[in-house]
Amino acid sequence: MESHEKLPRIVHIDMDAFFAAVEIRDNPDLAGKPLIIGALPTQRGVVATCSYEARTYGVRSAMSIKEAYRRCPHGIYMSPNGHKYTQASRQIQKIWTDYTDLYEFISLDEGFLDVTGSAHLFGGATVIGHEIKHRVRIETGLTCSVGIGYSMMSAKLASEEKKPDGFFEILTPKALQELIIDRSPRVIYGVGAKTAEELQKLGIKTVGDIYANRQGIISLLGNNGRHILDLADGIDTRKITPYTEPKSMGREHTFQQDITDFDYLKDVLLLIAQRLSYDIRLKGLYCHTITVKITYYNMKQITRAKTGIATNKAGEIYKTAAALLDKVEKQPIRLIGISLGNLAETPELQLTLFDHENSEEEDRLGSALLELQKKHGRGIIKTGSQLRAEKRIEDAP
Repeated sequence: MESHEKLPRIVHIDMDAFFAAVEIRDNPDLAGKPLIIGALPTQRGVVATCSYEARTYGVRSAMSIKEAYRRCPHGIYMSPNGHKYTQASRQIQKIWTDYTDLYEFISLDEGFLDVTGSAHLFGGATVIGHEIKHRVRIETGLTCSVGIGYSMMSAKLASEEKKPDGFFEILTPKALQELIIDRSPRVIYGVGAKTAEELQKLGIKTVGDIYANRQGIISLLGNNGRHILDLADGIDTRKITPYTEPKSMGREHTFQQDITDFDYLKDVLLLIAQRLSYDIRLKGLYCHTITVKITYYNMKQITRAKTGIATNKAGEIYKTAAALLDKVEKQPIRLIGISLGNLAETPELQLTLFDHENSEEEDRLGSALLELQKKHGRGIIKTGSQLRAEKRIEDAP
């Protein structure tokens, strides 16, 4: 086994009840109250996150909003504000990345940092962890839990150990084994409810039972069993995967009631196309492939796609998506979305001189509009069709 000093140093940061914490920061009157962020009680959907006060009533992330309301009818229910949370996320992630170029963000509020090569510049991984906690609190008004480990699994377990606003270190495989030996096998990365049920067939109810029945686990689960044994022994060879630009971009909308009006669905596609156009132009990209995603009332999912000349214009994205929608089976629809794929940094167009002049004019107008949207918000300029679409969606049941 490698010496303590030679082991990697991984930092895992997890913001505490992130969406709820942002809302409480911006409205202190919500502090100390059971706050649930997600669908509203009259809607179909789930809990995105909730305050720790709501968790005392058994409310949890991903729980049906109906069940959350049954458990906590006196809670404060709010719809998510994605723009606000994204802004806060960018602010905290900028702090995190001041300490290493090797980072992997799992979500808006969670990430791993590999500080093995940079820790000495800041006085060690422990110092980095405490500095991140301090800076996040001072610069954003939010709290996070930080775990220091020698692997991704150990760092993740460490950050969970003292939540909320916690700090913990698991610096060696031996320390990890001592911590988890009496806990459920589900503490091990990748062991879910189904695998835990399989392990129970061997009488395995704790990690200690795993150590006592190694051959039985291999016989029952094969290679997956060997992987579980490695993790239980503290062997986790996964590496931080630095962020790369996505190969596609998409948005979708879930309806509170199944929709049979396809003209209404086209209104939704129009708004999605305009938002995606803004997103893709902000990154200076063009798409070759436009895909429409649909989930029917019975949860059957389909996609329809078309690949052609690269574009980032809302009108072209919408026309293609609407044409794809016209070709699908006419059944009640629960969810609809658009994704843009085969992204490129240039449009790669073959134009005549006349087309080129028109394209340059459109590009100038598009660039001017983008600058206005950056400065004043995406909704600063709306077309008549967009206003009609928004009005129709507002008036929908």
